[in-house]
Amino acid sequence: MQFKRDNHMPNLAEHFHSLHKQKDILILPNAWDAASAKVIEDAGAKAIATSSAGVAWALGYPDGNVLPPKMLAELSARITDVIRIPLSVDFEGGYTKNPRKIAENLKPIMDAGAVGINIEDGEDTPELSAKKIEHARKAAEGAGINLFINARTDVYLAEIGSPEGRVGETIERAARYREAGADGIFVPGLSERADIEAIVREVKMPVNVMAVPDLPATKELKELGVHRLSSGTGIPQMIWNHVAELAERFLSTGDSKPLFKNSMPYSKLQELFKR
Repeated sequence: MQFKRDNHMPNLAEHFHSLHKQKDILILPNAWDAASAKVIEDAGAKAIATSSAGVAWALGYPDGNVLPPKMLAELSARITDVIRIPLSVDFEGGYTKNPRKIAENLKPIMDAGAVGINIEDGEDTPELSAKKIEHARKAAEGAGINLFINARTDVYLAEIGSPEGRVGETIERAARYREAGADGIFVPGLSERADIEAIVREVKMPVNVMAVPDLPATKELKELGVHRLSSGTGIPQMIWNHVAELAERFLSTGDSKPLFKNSMPYSKLQELFKR
């Protein structure tokens, strides 16, 4: 699949940066393919961000840095082909342990039209993750793209260290990643009000949290200074559970009626993808 960078990319990149500076929280229902991205755009999203797990599952892979970067780039190109708003791609850990390979893996994703990425520390040390961010920033600058690099830290998600030490660890990692070239910090698993408040107060860039059942309401998150809220795997997990339920029922009964209850009209979907 040949990628052709859109002439509007610089504007989209600047617009995506500006969305993190507004008073309202940037809410991102995460997409996993071109269809979900277009439906989310039509619902009123200001930008599209992919879910690494949702994308991996949709392409037949488990989550966790095993998806071939080429396939991610191809998917990214399919998404940018149907949307007109900024795309941020979950780049996981860069699909390599070698920081020098980050540029090689990132280039086709930028060529596909992505103007933002998430890059996570996961099992990497903060030092290794910072080096990856440095190489991602250099690759973006070399390509002439003001790429929004959202550094994800798994301090809370992976329950690193003691509970009382996680605020400090997150703040330290955020500072390191900012110095390396990150534009924002993503802290999935962060949900306690006091911890959110402490982290937002000390971190010198936009803070991104992820939807979890006990997360404070959006109004409260805004008051706490959170800039970005992602749905994570919530939507694809709900969708595929519904698929399983419908399929099981259809297999057992052959009843057609449930297949058309609350379905999106065929005509609407056709209209969304009309070229």
